[in-house]
Amino acid sequence: MVAKRVVLAYSGGLDTSVAVRWLIEQQHVEVIALAVDVGQDGGSIDQAAIVERAKAAGAVEAAVVDAREEFAGEYCVPALKANALYEGRYPLVSALSRPLIVKHLVQAAHEHGADAVAHGCTGKGNDQVRFEVSTRALDPSLEVLAPVRSWGMTREQSILYAYDHGIPITATKEKVYSIDDNLWGRAIECGEMEDPWAVPPPGVWSLTRPGATEPRDLVIGFEHGVPVSVDGRALGLVDVIETVGRAVGSYGWGRLDMVENRRVGIKSRETYECPASLALILAHSDLESITLERDLAREKARLEPRYAELVYDGLWFSPLKQALDAFVDTSQQHVTGEVRLRLEPNSCTVTGRRSPDSLYDYGLATYDDADSFNHEDSAGFVRLWGLSVETWSARQGPGREATWSARQGPGREKEWSARQGPGREPT
Repeated sequence: MVAKRVVLAYSGGLDTSVAVRWLIEQQHVEVIALAVDVGQDGGSIDQAAIVERAKAAGAVEAAVVDAREEFAGEYCVPALKANALYEGRYPLVSALSRPLIVKHLVQAAHEHGADAVAHGCTGKGNDQVRFEVSTRALDPSLEVLAPVRSWGMTREQSILYAYDHGIPITATKEKVYSIDDNLWGRAIECGEMEDPWAVPPPGVWSLTRPGATEPRDLVIGFEHGVPVSVDGRALGLVDVIETVGRAVGSYGWGRLDMVENRRVGIKSRETYECPASLALILAHSDLESITLERDLAREKARLEPRYAELVYDGLWFSPLKQALDAFVDTSQQHVTGEVRLRLEPNSCTVTGRRSPDSLYDYGLATYDDADSFNHEDSAGFVRLWGLSVETWSARQGPGREATWSARQGPGREKEWSARQGPGREPT
């Protein structure tokens, strides 16, 4: 099938602006530019400028969808409930936004009668996987175009292409960093940070600029695993995330510097700023420590890394992800309460947690006069708990010989040999 009309995931940046004109000239298609607002640029993107830039590049139509509430409630919250951290550290900032963007791309393709969608991802990143797998999961009939993967232009050549075609851009050859941000955090890569030994320059940080010096407490309230309040004040999801991010970021906490394994097999040095998401996951996980039954908590902890891998690998729309969501949602029935975070320069720690559904029983836990635990029950419990190991040790383990001699008594070795024949030893 040869595409005639394409909906492009448009960011307003260099690559997607050049992609509009390149698709028109090289693929001979009409381009509809669609930007999805997931809280990038601190939640203050210039919608008019984005639309104007897309049309200046040649798009027949351009639109911006405000999806911040949808992103917070339908993408960030499920990841938060799952305490999703890729490779135990990264809260999936970019990975979470891609399936949402694809959802709106596919919807726009249906609305505008397009037979293809397009993205501005390179050939060695993760996002190409997320865009293309998600598109095929939602509508396998749509063709997916990847102009940046096809054209072979360097950054400098792309800038010259934009100049030659009168495409308004803000990129320069000196601006070497690649930034992707949304409500959940900010990803910074390229430039000197491609050397895993190089220290990230101070200028790359935006959300975690230390300024506050006096320690303070931040109390986050949850209902069924969803954050609903900060310091006792009820807030909407977007406001909770932004409020927590500003507070935690002002202490310089929430930075990540890691080498991660991309889906395509490359190890990549990545730096992230995630004050809101990391603080919320820290608080949520701690609240679960008093609200989840032991075996449920342990099984959930085993599944959380797998959940994060599915999201990172572009499998948001998949049967396993759907099944894990059902498990996670069930686990959150009693994850209601408050967690107190202590904020200090470059530090964010949990100092308290409480819940109306807490499984923490003071009478069972205390050693003072309020102790309600029946200590006499422990003797039989411990004996039965260790019975299997005790039996193994006596028959097969290190206590075998001593136990055998004691059981058989003096002179039993000779009697054994006589009865069993030459060379037979007790076993």
